[in-house]
Amino acid sequence: MDSEYIIEMLNIRKEFPGIVANDDITLQLKRGEIHALLGENGAGKSTLMSVLFGLYQPEKGVIKKNGEVVQIRDPNDATALHIGMVHQHFKLVDVFTVLDNIILGAEDTKCGFLQRKNARKKVQELSDKYHLAVDLDAKVEDISVGMQQRTEILKMLYRDNEILIFDEPTAVLTPQEIDELMDIMRGFAKEGKSILFITHKLNEIMAVSDRVTVLRKGRLVGTVNTKDTTKEALSAMMVGRPVQLEVHKGPAHPGKVILDVEHMTVPSKLHKNNAVKDVSFQVREGEIVCIAGIDGNGQTELIYGLSGLEKMSSGTITLDGKDLTKMSIHRRNLSGISHIPEDRHKHGLVLDDTLENNLVLQSYQDPRFQHMGFIKSGQVRDYALKIIDEYDVRSGQGPVTIARSMSGGNQQKAIIGREIDRGTPLLLAVQPTRGLDVGAIENVHAQLVAQRDAGKAVLLVSLELDEVMNLSDRILVMYEGEIVGELDPKKTTVQELGLYMSGAKRSGKGEA
Repeated sequence: MDSEYIIEMLNIRKEFPGIVANDDITLQLKRGEIHALLGENGAGKSTLMSVLFGLYQPEKGVIKKNGEVVQIRDPNDATALHIGMVHQHFKLVDVFTVLDNIILGAEDTKCGFLQRKNARKKVQELSDKYHLAVDLDAKVEDISVGMQQRTEILKMLYRDNEILIFDEPTAVLTPQEIDELMDIMRGFAKEGKSILFITHKLNEIMAVSDRVTVLRKGRLVGTVNTKDTTKEALSAMMVGRPVQLEVHKGPAHPGKVILDVEHMTVPSKLHKNNAVKDVSFQVREGEIVCIAGIDGNGQTELIYGLSGLEKMSSGTITLDGKDLTKMSIHRRNLSGISHIPEDRHKHGLVLDDTLENNLVLQSYQDPRFQHMGFIKSGQVRDYALKIIDEYDVRSGQGPVTIARSMSGGNQQKAIIGREIDRGTPLLLAVQPTRGLDVGAIENVHAQLVAQRDAGKAVLLVSLELDEVMNLSDRILVMYEGEIVGELDPKKTTVQELGLYMSGAKRSGKGEA
Protein backbone atom coordinates (compact mmCIF):
# COMPACT_ATOMS: atom_id res chain seq x y z
CA MET A 1 0.00 0.00 0.00
CA ASP A 2 1.23 3.47 -0.86
CA SER A 3 2.15 5.50 2.22
CA GLU A 4 0.45 8.87 2.84
CA TYR A 5 3.97 10.30 3.17
CA ILE A 6 6.48 10.48 0.34
CA ILE A 7 9.36 11.03 2.80
CA GLU A 8 9.60 10.15 6.49
CA MET A 9 12.60 10.95 8.68
CA LEU A 10 12.07 8.96 11.87
CA ASN A 11 13.93 9.55 15.17
CA ILE A 12 16.98 11.15 13.53
CA ARG A 13 20.01 11.91 15.71
CA LYS A 14 23.08 13.73 14.36
CA GLU A 15 26.05 14.76 16.50
CA PHE A 16 29.06 17.02 15.90
CA PRO A 17 31.98 17.72 18.29
CA GLY A 18 30.48 19.38 21.36
CA ILE A 19 26.90 19.53 20.04
CA VAL A 20 23.88 17.34 19.28
CA ALA A 21 22.52 19.07 16.17
CA ASN A 22 19.47 16.79 15.75
CA ASP A 23 18.08 15.04 18.83
CA ASP A 24 15.41 12.40 18.03
CA ILE A 25 13.66 14.38 15.27
CA THR A 26 10.75 13.01 13.23
CA LEU A 27 9.60 14.83 10.08
CA GLN A 28 6.97 13.56 7.63
CA LEU A 29 6.41 15.08 4.17
CA LYS A 30 3.12 14.51 2.36
CA ARG A 31 2.83 14.23 -1.42
CA GLY A 32 2.32 17.59 -3.15
CA GLU A 33 2.63 19.69 0.01
CA ILE A 34 4.84 22.65 0.85
CA HIS A 35 6.23 21.83 4.30
CA ALA A 36 8.13 24.58 6.12
CA LEU A 37 10.94 23.80 8.56
CA LEU A 38 11.22 26.62 11.06
CA GLY A 39 13.74 27.26 13.82
CA GLU A 40 16.29 29.66 15.26
CA ASN A 41 19.81 29.98 13.88
CA GLY A 42 21.62 26.79 14.83
CA ALA A 43 18.39 24.90 15.66
CA GLY A 44 19.47 22.01 13.37
CA LYS A 45 17.34 22.71 10.25
CA SER A 46 20.13 22.64 7.65
CA THR A 47 21.73 19.64 9.37
CA LEU A 48 18.46 17.67 9.15
CA MET A 49 18.10 18.47 5.45
CA SER A 50 21.77 17.62 4.84
CA VAL A 51 21.03 14.17 6.36
CA LEU A 52 18.14 13.75 3.91
CA PHE A 53 20.37 14.82 1.00
CA GLY A 54 23.14 12.40 2.00
CA LEU A 55 25.73 15.01 3.02
CA TYR A 56 25.72 13.67 6.60
CA GLN A 57 25.10 10.20 8.04
CA PRO A 58 22.89 10.14 11.17
CA GLU A 59 23.97 8.29 14.32
CA LYS A 60 20.40 7.00 14.78
CA GLY A 61 17.11 6.93 12.93
CA VAL A 62 15.74 5.80 9.55
CA ILE A 63 14.56 7.48 6.35
CA LYS A 64 11.62 6.09 4.38
CA LYS A 65 10.44 6.94 0.88
CA ASN A 66 6.89 5.85 0.02
CA GLY A 67 6.87 3.76 3.21
CA GLU A 68 10.04 1.80 2.31
CA VAL A 69 13.29 2.23 4.28
CA VAL A 70 16.04 3.73 2.07
CA GLN A 71 19.80 4.23 2.54
CA ILE A 72 21.12 7.67 1.52
CA ARG A 73 24.90 7.42 1.76
CA ASP A 74 25.71 10.45 -0.40
CA PRO A 75 24.03 13.05 -2.68
CA ASN A 76 24.16 10.60 -5.63
CA ASP A 77 21.87 8.26 -3.67
CA ALA A 78 19.57 11.23 -2.96
CA THR A 79 19.49 12.17 -6.66
CA ALA A 80 18.67 8.55 -7.58
CA LEU A 81 15.69 8.81 -5.19
CA HIS A 82 14.67 12.07 -6.97
CA ILE A 83 15.58 14.27 -3.99
CA GLY A 84 17.12 17.66 -4.89
CA MET A 85 18.42 20.51 -2.74
CA VAL A 86 19.08 24.24 -3.22
CA HIS A 87 21.64 25.14 -0.56
CA GLN A 88 21.74 28.39 1.42
CA HIS A 89 25.22 29.13 0.06
CA PHE A 90 24.96 28.11 -3.59
CA LYS A 91 27.07 25.23 -4.91
CA LEU A 92 27.95 26.70 -8.31
CA VAL A 93 31.21 26.93 -10.29
CA ASP A 94 31.73 30.68 -10.83
CA VAL A 95 33.77 30.40 -14.05
CA PHE A 96 31.33 27.99 -15.75
CA THR A 97 28.29 29.13 -17.72
CA VAL A 98 24.77 28.71 -16.34
CA LEU A 99 24.11 25.80 -18.73
CA ASP A 100 27.33 23.99 -17.74
CA ASN A 101 26.46 24.37 -14.05
CA ILE A 102 22.98 22.91 -14.61
CA ILE A 103 24.19 19.78 -16.41
CA LEU A 104 27.37 19.26 -14.34
CA GLY A 105 27.31 15.73 -12.90
CA ALA A 106 24.28 14.72 -14.97
CA GLU A 107 25.79 15.04 -18.43
CA ASP A 108 24.04 13.49 -21.43
CA THR A 109 26.83 11.87 -23.47
CA LYS A 110 27.06 9.83 -26.65
CA CYS A 111 30.28 7.91 -27.39
CA GLY A 112 31.97 10.07 -24.75
CA PHE A 113 30.84 13.38 -26.33
CA LEU A 114 28.63 15.83 -24.45
CA GLN A 115 25.21 16.26 -26.06
CA ARG A 116 24.94 19.99 -25.36
CA LYS A 117 22.16 20.56 -27.88
CA ASN A 118 19.82 18.07 -26.17
CA ALA A 119 20.74 19.45 -22.74
CA ARG A 120 20.15 23.06 -23.83
CA LYS A 121 16.74 22.12 -25.29
CA LYS A 122 15.65 20.39 -22.05
CA VAL A 123 16.88 23.28 -19.87
CA GLN A 124 15.18 25.85 -22.13
CA GLU A 125 11.89 23.93 -21.95
CA LEU A 126 12.10 23.81 -18.13
CA SER A 127 13.01 27.51 -18.04
CA ASP A 128 9.95 28.41 -20.17
CA LYS A 129 7.58 26.07 -18.33
CA TYR A 130 8.41 27.38 -14.84
CA HIS A 131 9.10 31.04 -15.81
CA LEU A 132 12.73 30.74 -14.68
CA ALA A 133 14.26 33.06 -17.27
CA VAL A 134 18.07 33.06 -17.08
CA ASP A 135 20.87 33.60 -19.62
CA LEU A 136 22.22 30.08 -20.22
CA ASP A 137 25.49 31.39 -21.72
CA ALA A 138 26.33 33.88 -18.98
CA LYS A 139 29.10 32.98 -16.53
CA VAL A 140 27.80 32.47 -13.00
CA GLU A 141 30.26 35.06 -11.61
CA ASP A 142 28.58 37.74 -13.78
CA ILE A 143 24.92 37.14 -12.82
CA SER A 144 22.90 38.38 -9.84
CA VAL A 145 22.24 36.30 -6.75
CA GLY A 146 18.59 35.88 -7.79
CA MET A 147 19.70 34.46 -11.15
CA GLN A 148 22.16 32.14 -9.39
CA GLN A 149 19.25 30.79 -7.39
CA ARG A 150 17.23 30.18 -10.54
CA THR A 151 20.24 28.26 -11.88
CA GLU A 152 20.19 26.06 -8.75
CA ILE A 153 16.43 25.42 -9.15
CA LEU A 154 16.87 24.50 -12.83
CA LYS A 155 19.70 22.18 -11.78
CA MET A 156 17.21 20.32 -9.55
CA LEU A 157 14.51 20.19 -12.21
CA TYR A 158 16.97 18.96 -14.86
CA ARG A 159 17.52 15.87 -12.69
CA ASP A 160 13.74 15.18 -12.64
CA ASN A 161 13.57 15.58 -8.86
CA GLU A 162 10.17 15.18 -7.19
CA ILE A 163 11.24 16.10 -3.63
CA LEU A 164 12.67 19.63 -3.56
CA ILE A 165 14.57 21.00 -0.54
CA PHE A 166 15.01 24.79 -0.35
CA ASP A 167 17.48 25.90 2.37
CA GLU A 168 16.82 29.58 3.25
CA PRO A 169 15.91 30.28 -0.38
CA THR A 170 14.86 33.90 0.18
CA ALA A 171 17.76 35.06 2.39
CA VAL A 172 19.49 36.78 -0.52
CA LEU A 173 16.51 37.80 -2.70
CA THR A 174 14.77 41.11 -3.30
CA PRO A 175 11.05 41.42 -2.35
CA GLN A 176 10.09 41.05 -6.04
CA GLU A 177 12.24 37.92 -6.45
CA ILE A 178 10.72 36.45 -3.27
CA ASP A 179 7.19 36.87 -4.68
CA GLU A 180 8.31 35.16 -7.91
CA LEU A 181 9.87 32.27 -5.98
CA MET A 182 6.68 31.78 -3.94
CA ASP A 183 4.70 31.52 -7.20
CA ILE A 184 7.21 29.00 -8.56
CA MET A 185 6.92 26.88 -5.40
CA ARG A 186 3.11 26.92 -5.59
CA GLY A 187 3.38 25.78 -9.22
CA PHE A 188 5.64 22.88 -8.22
CA ALA A 189 3.20 21.75 -5.50
CA LYS A 190 0.25 21.89 -7.95
CA GLU A 191 2.21 19.53 -10.21
CA GLY A 192 2.53 17.05 -7.36
CA LYS A 193 6.11 17.81 -6.36
CA SER A 194 6.76 17.82 -2.60
CA ILE A 195 8.69 20.73 -1.09
CA LEU A 196 10.65 21.10 2.14
CA PHE A 197 11.29 24.77 2.77
CA ILE A 198 13.74 25.94 5.47
CA THR A 199 13.16 29.51 6.57
CA HIS A 200 12.77 31.79 9.54
CA LYS A 201 10.64 34.38 7.73
CA LEU A 202 7.17 34.03 9.20
CA ASN A 203 5.40 36.01 6.44
CA GLU A 204 6.61 33.52 3.85
CA ILE A 205 5.52 30.52 5.92
CA MET A 206 2.02 31.97 6.31
CA ALA A 207 1.84 32.80 2.59
CA VAL A 208 3.04 29.59 1.01
CA SER A 209 3.24 26.54 3.32
CA ASP A 210 0.65 23.86 4.13
CA ARG A 211 2.29 22.62 7.34
CA VAL A 212 5.15 23.77 9.58
CA THR A 213 7.56 21.71 11.68
CA VAL A 214 9.34 23.74 14.38
CA LEU A 215 12.78 22.88 15.79
CA ARG A 216 14.42 24.45 18.83
CA LYS A 217 17.99 23.76 19.96
CA GLY A 218 18.14 20.53 17.99
CA ARG A 219 14.81 19.14 19.23
CA LEU A 220 11.36 18.84 17.68
CA VAL A 221 8.84 21.28 19.19
CA GLY A 222 5.92 20.17 16.99
CA THR A 223 4.22 20.13 13.58
CA VAL A 224 1.14 22.32 12.93
CA ASN A 225 -1.18 23.13 10.03
CA THR A 226 -0.35 26.64 8.78
CA LYS A 227 -4.02 27.63 8.51
CA ASP A 228 -4.49 26.84 12.23
CA THR A 229 -1.66 29.02 13.57
CA THR A 230 -0.40 32.62 13.67
CA LYS A 231 2.96 34.37 13.27
CA GLU A 232 2.98 35.13 16.98
CA ALA A 233 2.34 31.49 17.93
CA LEU A 234 5.05 30.24 15.55
CA SER A 235 7.63 32.73 16.82
CA ALA A 236 6.92 31.67 20.43
CA MET A 237 7.29 27.97 19.45
CA MET A 238 10.56 28.77 17.74
CA VAL A 239 12.22 30.97 20.38
CA GLY A 240 10.50 29.66 23.51
CA ARG A 241 9.13 33.08 24.51
CA PRO A 242 6.88 35.82 23.06
CA VAL A 243 8.76 37.97 20.51
CA GLN A 244 8.20 41.64 19.65
CA LEU A 245 7.65 41.63 15.87
CA GLU A 246 7.60 45.47 15.77
CA VAL A 247 10.57 47.78 16.35
CA HIS A 248 10.12 50.02 19.41
CA LYS A 249 12.03 53.31 19.25
CA GLY A 250 11.56 56.89 20.37
CA PRO A 251 12.05 59.93 18.12
CA ALA A 252 15.58 60.60 16.82
CA HIS A 253 17.59 63.57 18.05
CA PRO A 254 20.17 64.10 15.29
CA GLY A 255 23.28 66.10 16.19
CA LYS A 256 26.33 67.15 14.19
CA VAL A 257 27.20 65.65 10.80
CA ILE A 258 29.39 62.52 11.20
CA LEU A 259 29.53 61.31 7.58
CA ASP A 260 29.62 63.75 4.70
CA VAL A 261 29.76 62.27 1.18
CA GLU A 262 30.10 64.68 -1.75
CA HIS A 263 29.86 63.81 -5.46
CA MET A 264 30.85 60.16 -5.01
CA THR A 265 31.27 58.22 -8.26
CA VAL A 266 32.30 54.55 -8.26
CA PRO A 267 32.96 52.69 -11.54
CA SER A 268 31.13 49.42 -12.25
CA LYS A 269 33.03 46.17 -12.70
CA LEU A 270 30.25 44.57 -14.75
CA HIS A 271 29.58 47.20 -17.42
CA LYS A 272 30.84 50.52 -18.77
CA ASN A 273 28.45 52.71 -16.78
CA ASN A 274 29.33 53.93 -13.31
CA ALA A 275 27.71 51.94 -10.48
CA VAL A 276 27.43 55.05 -8.26
CA LYS A 277 26.83 58.35 -10.06
CA ASP A 278 27.66 61.65 -8.38
CA VAL A 279 26.00 60.81 -5.06
CA SER A 280 26.00 63.25 -2.13
CA PHE A 281 24.42 62.77 1.32
CA GLN A 282 25.05 63.19 5.05
CA VAL A 283 24.49 61.06 8.15
CA ARG A 284 24.35 62.78 11.55
CA GLU A 285 24.97 61.46 15.02
CA GLY A 286 21.84 60.05 16.64
CA GLU A 287 20.06 58.94 13.45
CA ILE A 288 19.59 55.82 11.33
CA VAL A 289 19.70 56.65 7.63
CA CYS A 290 18.66 53.79 5.36
CA ILE A 291 19.72 53.30 1.75
CA ALA A 292 16.79 51.45 0.15
CA GLY A 293 16.57 50.04 -3.33
CA ILE A 294 16.22 46.89 -5.39
CA ASP A 295 19.43 44.84 -5.28
CA GLY A 296 21.97 45.85 -7.93
CA ASN A 297 21.24 49.60 -8.03
CA GLY A 298 24.61 50.70 -6.65
CA GLN A 299 24.11 50.13 -2.91
CA THR A 300 26.93 47.56 -2.73
CA GLU A 301 29.39 49.78 -4.61
CA LEU A 302 28.40 52.79 -2.48
CA ILE A 303 29.35 50.88 0.69
CA TYR A 304 32.51 49.55 -0.98
CA GLY A 305 33.46 53.14 -1.82
CA LEU A 306 32.88 54.24 1.79
CA SER A 307 34.80 51.34 3.34
CA GLY A 308 37.64 51.44 0.80
CA LEU A 309 36.89 48.05 -0.81
CA GLU A 310 36.45 49.88 -4.17
CA LYS A 311 38.26 52.99 -5.42
CA MET A 312 36.13 56.03 -6.22
CA SER A 313 36.78 57.81 -9.52
CA SER A 314 35.67 61.12 -8.01
CA GLY A 315 34.20 62.63 -4.85
CA THR A 316 35.17 63.09 -1.20
CA ILE A 317 34.33 61.32 2.08
CA THR A 318 34.61 63.20 5.37
CA LEU A 319 34.17 61.39 8.70
CA ASP A 320 33.78 63.57 11.77
CA GLY A 321 35.84 66.31 10.11
CA LYS A 322 38.61 63.98 8.80
CA ASP A 323 39.10 63.45 5.05
CA LEU A 324 39.08 59.68 4.42
CA THR A 325 39.03 59.82 0.62
CA LYS A 326 42.56 58.53 0.05
CA MET A 327 42.91 56.36 3.18
CA SER A 328 43.40 52.56 3.09
CA ILE A 329 40.71 50.19 4.40
CA HIS A 330 42.68 49.65 7.62
CA ARG A 331 43.15 53.39 8.24
CA ARG A 332 39.45 54.01 7.63
CA ASN A 333 38.59 51.30 10.19
CA LEU A 334 40.88 52.91 12.74
CA SER A 335 39.46 56.37 11.93
CA GLY A 336 36.01 55.36 13.14
CA ILE A 337 34.11 53.12 10.72
CA SER A 338 32.58 49.79 11.75
CA HIS A 339 31.25 47.67 8.90
CA ILE A 340 28.78 44.78 8.97
CA PRO A 341 29.40 43.56 5.41
CA GLU A 342 26.89 42.27 2.86
CA ASP A 343 28.91 39.09 2.18
CA ARG A 344 29.84 37.60 5.54
CA HIS A 345 32.03 34.89 4.00
CA LYS A 346 34.01 37.11 1.64
CA HIS A 347 34.43 40.27 3.73
CA GLY A 348 33.36 39.37 7.27
CA LEU A 349 35.24 36.30 8.44
CA VAL A 350 38.36 34.21 8.00
CA LEU A 351 36.35 31.02 7.69
CA ASP A 352 39.08 28.54 8.59
CA ASP A 353 40.19 30.43 11.71
CA THR A 354 38.67 30.25 15.19
CA LEU A 355 35.73 32.33 16.33
CA GLU A 356 37.88 34.13 18.95
CA ASN A 357 40.47 35.20 16.34
CA ASN A 358 37.69 36.42 14.06
CA LEU A 359 36.32 38.59 16.86
CA VAL A 360 39.59 40.58 17.13
CA LEU A 361 40.34 40.87 13.40
CA GLN A 362 40.47 44.69 13.43
CA SER A 363 41.53 45.17 17.03
CA TYR A 364 44.34 42.66 17.66
CA GLN A 365 46.84 45.57 17.61
CA ASP A 366 44.97 47.21 20.49
CA PRO A 367 47.02 47.20 23.74
CA ARG A 368 44.18 45.18 25.32
CA PHE A 369 45.04 42.24 23.06
CA GLN A 370 48.80 42.51 22.41
CA HIS A 371 52.02 43.49 24.16
CA MET A 372 55.16 44.21 22.12
CA GLY A 373 53.74 42.26 19.17
CA PHE A 374 52.64 39.20 21.15
CA ILE A 375 48.93 38.37 21.34
CA LYS A 376 47.50 38.15 24.87
CA SER A 377 45.52 34.95 24.28
CA GLY A 378 43.81 35.07 27.70
CA GLN A 379 42.38 38.54 26.99
CA VAL A 380 41.28 37.49 23.50
CA ARG A 381 39.51 34.47 25.01
CA ASP A 382 37.74 36.59 27.67
CA TYR A 383 36.64 39.12 25.05
CA ALA A 384 35.29 36.33 22.81
CA LEU A 385 33.32 34.84 25.71
CA LYS A 386 31.79 38.29 26.39
CA ILE A 387 30.63 38.72 22.75
CA ILE A 388 29.36 35.11 22.58
CA ASP A 389 27.29 35.72 25.72
CA GLU A 390 25.96 39.19 24.81
CA TYR A 391 24.95 38.24 21.25
CA ASP A 392 23.91 34.62 21.91
CA VAL A 393 26.43 33.23 19.39
CA ARG A 394 25.88 29.48 19.40
CA SER A 395 28.82 27.27 18.49
CA GLY A 396 29.81 23.69 19.31
CA GLN A 397 33.19 24.49 20.88
CA GLY A 398 32.76 28.08 22.06
CA PRO A 399 35.61 30.50 21.26
CA VAL A 400 37.74 27.83 19.56
CA THR A 401 35.01 26.79 17.09
CA ILE A 402 36.15 27.14 13.48
CA ALA A 403 34.01 29.90 11.91
CA ARG A 404 33.19 27.81 8.80
CA SER A 405 31.44 25.13 10.92
CA MET A 406 28.95 27.58 12.47
CA SER A 407 25.46 28.16 11.06
CA GLY A 408 25.07 31.22 8.82
CA GLY A 409 22.96 33.07 11.39
CA ASN A 410 25.52 32.54 14.15
CA GLN A 411 28.33 33.72 11.87
CA GLN A 412 26.25 36.87 11.31
CA LYS A 413 25.67 37.38 15.05
CA ALA A 414 29.43 37.14 15.68
CA ILE A 415 30.16 39.84 13.07
CA ILE A 416 27.41 42.13 14.41
CA GLY A 417 28.71 41.75 17.98
CA ARG A 418 32.29 42.48 16.91
CA GLU A 419 31.39 45.58 14.88
CA ILE A 420 28.90 47.15 17.31
CA ASP A 421 31.23 46.55 20.23
CA ARG A 422 33.96 48.63 18.60
CA GLY A 423 31.90 51.74 19.47
CA THR A 424 32.96 53.80 16.42
CA PRO A 425 31.20 57.08 15.46
CA LEU A 426 29.87 55.50 12.22
CA LEU A 427 28.32 52.05 11.76
CA LEU A 428 27.77 50.75 8.21
CA ALA A 429 25.18 47.99 8.56
CA VAL A 430 24.57 46.19 5.27
CA GLN A 431 21.64 43.78 5.41
CA PRO A 432 22.48 43.08 9.07
CA THR A 433 19.55 40.72 9.67
CA ARG A 434 20.02 38.60 6.53
CA GLY A 435 19.64 34.96 7.54
CA LEU A 436 18.63 35.72 11.14
CA ASP A 437 15.61 34.35 13.01
CA VAL A 438 12.95 36.55 14.65
CA GLY A 439 14.56 36.44 18.10
CA ALA A 440 17.95 37.48 16.72
CA ILE A 441 16.37 40.16 14.48
CA GLU A 442 14.60 41.64 17.51
CA ASN A 443 17.98 41.82 19.29
CA VAL A 444 19.88 43.34 16.32
CA HIS A 445 17.18 45.99 15.79
CA ALA A 446 17.36 46.89 19.49
CA GLN A 447 21.18 47.13 19.25
CA LEU A 448 21.02 49.44 16.21
CA VAL A 449 18.49 51.71 17.95
CA ALA A 450 20.71 51.70 21.08
CA GLN A 451 23.67 52.80 18.90
CA ARG A 452 21.55 55.62 17.50
CA ASP A 453 20.41 56.67 20.98
CA ALA A 454 24.03 56.64 22.19
CA GLY A 455 24.80 59.31 19.59
CA LYS A 456 26.31 57.12 16.86
CA ALA A 457 25.59 57.61 13.17
CA VAL A 458 24.11 54.48 11.56
CA LEU A 459 23.99 53.96 7.78
CA LEU A 460 21.77 50.96 7.07
CA VAL A 461 21.42 49.19 3.73
CA SER A 462 18.43 46.86 3.61
CA LEU A 463 16.33 45.07 1.00
CA GLU A 464 13.64 44.21 3.60
CA LEU A 465 10.92 46.84 3.21
CA ASP A 466 9.52 46.20 6.72
CA GLU A 467 12.99 46.78 8.17
CA VAL A 468 13.45 49.96 6.12
CA MET A 469 10.12 51.40 7.28
CA ASN A 470 10.43 50.34 10.94
CA LEU A 471 14.07 51.10 11.67
CA SER A 472 15.08 54.18 9.71
CA ASP A 473 14.72 57.84 10.59
CA ARG A 474 15.37 58.91 6.99
CA ILE A 475 15.23 56.83 3.79
CA LEU A 476 17.43 57.53 0.75
CA VAL A 477 16.27 55.54 -2.29
CA MET A 478 18.86 54.44 -4.86
CA TYR A 479 17.94 53.67 -8.44
CA GLU A 480 20.51 52.97 -11.16
CA GLY A 481 23.34 54.45 -9.10
CA GLU A 482 21.62 57.68 -8.12
CA ILE A 483 19.69 58.86 -5.07
CA VAL A 484 16.23 59.49 -6.51
CA GLY A 485 14.37 60.38 -3.34
CA GLU A 486 14.66 61.21 0.33
CA LEU A 487 11.65 60.02 2.33
CA ASP A 488 10.41 60.28 5.89
CA PRO A 489 9.25 56.77 6.96
CA LYS A 490 6.52 58.36 9.11
CA LYS A 491 5.05 60.18 6.11
CA THR A 492 5.44 57.63 3.32
CA THR A 493 3.99 54.20 2.46
CA VAL A 494 5.53 50.93 1.27
CA GLN A 495 3.75 51.50 -2.05
CA GLU A 496 5.33 54.94 -2.55
CA LEU A 497 8.72 53.57 -1.54
CA GLY A 498 8.26 50.81 -4.15
CA LEU A 499 7.58 53.41 -6.86
CA TYR A 500 10.86 55.19 -6.08
CA MET A 501 12.74 51.87 -5.95
CA SER A 502 11.46 50.83 -9.39
CA GLY A 503 12.34 54.19 -10.95
CA ALA A 504 8.70 55.13 -11.60
CA LYS A 505 8.98 58.16 -9.33
CA ARG A 506 11.84 60.47 -8.38
CA SER A 507 12.33 63.77 -6.57
CA GLY A 508 15.07 66.18 -5.80
CA LYS A 509 16.79 65.39 -2.53
CA GLY A 510 14.70 66.54 0.37
CA GLU A 511 11.59 67.40 -1.67
CA ALA A 512 9.65 64.30 -0.67
